[in-house]
Amino acid sequence: MIIKRTIGKTLKALRLKQGLSQEDLAHECGVDRSYISMIEVGRNEPSVTKIFDLCKGLKIKPSDFFKVVEAEYQKLLQNSEEDE
Repeated sequence: MIIKRTIGKTLKALRLKQGLSQEDLAHECGVDRSYISMIEVGRNEPSVTKIFDLCKGLKIKPSDFFKVVEAEYQKLLQNSEEDE
């Protein structure tokens, strides 16, 4: 569950940073806008293939995307350990 939310949060942040709407990104990736929305809210987990498509639409390297996801994931883990 944490990974899905982290991927969604990262996707949304990168999309907004580039000034893209969900519709714009969906068009670039050949998917429906609702699919982008479902990923961003953590209700859908994209396959590796779709992540590569999303990165192409965002014009970033998949490795850069995964670095951001990993950093966010580590922060969430640290915060949850501190709360215990």
